[in-house]
Amino acid sequence: MSTAELHTLTGAYALHALPESEQRAFEQHLKDCEACAQEVRELSATAARLGLAVAETPPRELRERVLREITTVRQEAPAHGRRERTGGGRTRTGRWYAYALAACIAAAAAFGGVAVWQNQLAQDARQEADQAQRQNEQLAQVLSAPDAKTSSSELTGGARGTVVVSQSQNRAVFLASGMAPPPSGKVYQIWFNDEGTMRSAGLMDPRASDDAVLLNGPVDQASGMGITVEPSGGSDEPTSDPVALMDFPTA
Repeated sequence: MSTAELHTLTGAYALHALPESEQRAFEQHLKDCEACAQEVRELSATAARLGLAVAETPPRELRERVLREITTVRQEAPAHGRRERTGGGRTRTGRWYAYALAACIAAAAAFGGVAVWQNQLAQDARQEADQAQRQNEQLAQVLSAPDAKTSSSELTGGARGTVVVSQSQNRAVFLASGMAPPPSGKVYQIWFNDEGTMRSAGLMDPRASDDAVLLNGPVDQASGMGITVEPSGGSDEPTSDPVALMDFPTA
């Protein structure tokens, strides 16, 4: 491969699109050609910055179209290999082509970044769905357990609560209906009552007036449960008076 041809590979190298043999030859060329080395640094940095700035999903066909157009346009020679005359006898290096090429590379890199981002979102959604399915299955096991026992009572503001306990499952479920929404920035937190010591059992959905909550952790020796209003995200221990206290069914 001639030196003139090597000068044209800065864009493809920055995009990691060279075959292995051409990549080795171009890397040897970079050791002796500061102009090409500088161009590669600029193109790589521009592509990375613009790729990270992407915040919306592009049309599916746009990435394919950009990549298809790149293959039909030959890169021009670098500045030291080609000069043009402008009016008044001044010279220009043709440096503008680097910015156009950088935009194409950035577009391809950005759309690839969007694909990675979308894939991560899909994985997160699948994990959340799997976790919700496991919780629903555990909740159903408690409610359908042969030894499940139920206790209901009126709560503050006309709401109603029902707790279902299964000793064989060592789990409990709290069913609420008509719960008033918690204050802004607050959440209802459920606690196991272990002989007067409150142990966190999870958070209720602040958007739902009717909710079914599988209490976190085993029932063990807990004799009942309580509900307090806590900062969003919950607390390590209760920070407010309980809005509800319920004993677990014993028979």
